[in-house]
Amino acid sequence: MTPDDAGAATPVKTRIEHLEELGDELLGRGLRVRLIVPRGQAPCLHVTNPDAPVLTENILAEQDADGWWYRWSWGERLAPAGSVVAAADLVQRVLATQT
Repeated sequence: MTPDDAGAATPVKTRIEHLEELGDELLGRGLRVRLIVPRGQAPCLHVTNPDAPVLTENILAEQDADGWWYRWSWGERLAPAGSVVAAADLVQRVLATQT
């Protein structure tokens, strides 16, 4: 950090904070969200389309060598955690009743 950067440090977010941020975005789009924190396992964001409750997904937040990423339940990368709107767009599209 240079002296010019002294007051500009970015706070480090936790896994749960990343999931909460995505949850807030999805909630604002009308999806149902619930943060699940199982004992001994990584937390996830359970997302459901209220118009079609069978359309549901668990989203994870994982830190990789190149930063934090949202991941689908099967482990595939969804979007960088810094791209909350892009991640929400994909989740919303996957859980949509129409394409």
